[in-house]
Amino acid sequence: MPPLFTRLLAERLNSQSRLAVQEAEPGKTLEPGRVWIARGDHHLTVARKGAHIVLNLNQEPPENFCRPAVDVLFRSVAEVYGPSTLAIVMTGMGSDGARGVAHIREAGGEIFVQDEPSSVVWGMPGAIVGAGMADKICPLPEISQEIIRRVQTGRTRISAISATVQA
Repeated sequence: MPPLFTRLLAERLNSQSRLAVQEAEPGKTLEPGRVWIARGDHHLTVARKGAHIVLNLNQEPPENFCRPAVDVLFRSVAEVYGPSTLAIVMTGMGSDGARGVAHIREAGGEIFVQDEPSSVVWGMPGAIVGAGMADKICPLPEISQEIIRRVQTGRTRISAISATVQA
């Protein structure tokens, strides 16, 4: 994803959402009510820094022919949040995310994917289903309800929501 695309995506989502959406900035602390988009041509990771979780960006080699790659993000999320992780993989080309969710599963987290009929491209969620890693397959309109249900029942703490869009 080129930098211009991610900047425009963040601006568009910010204009359409009740939550503040912006491109990730290194060293920023995760906080409720804020959505971070990986910057174009940069992998996004999270790390524990004292009592806070902070964002990091890097330009390490592409994974799955992608930079940013969601596998990179998912590995760091699994390390930081362990069993409290809930990964949501939605429409997208390729198989990015399939290896990262294995780390989330090993850490005790859960993985939801968007179903094929509601996906524009079922590559990413389909790869996870094909690997037997999806805990739940949801139509797009049900994903937000599932997240809310998990938070309300105390099964998941939402500290950050991230999205990787494959162009």
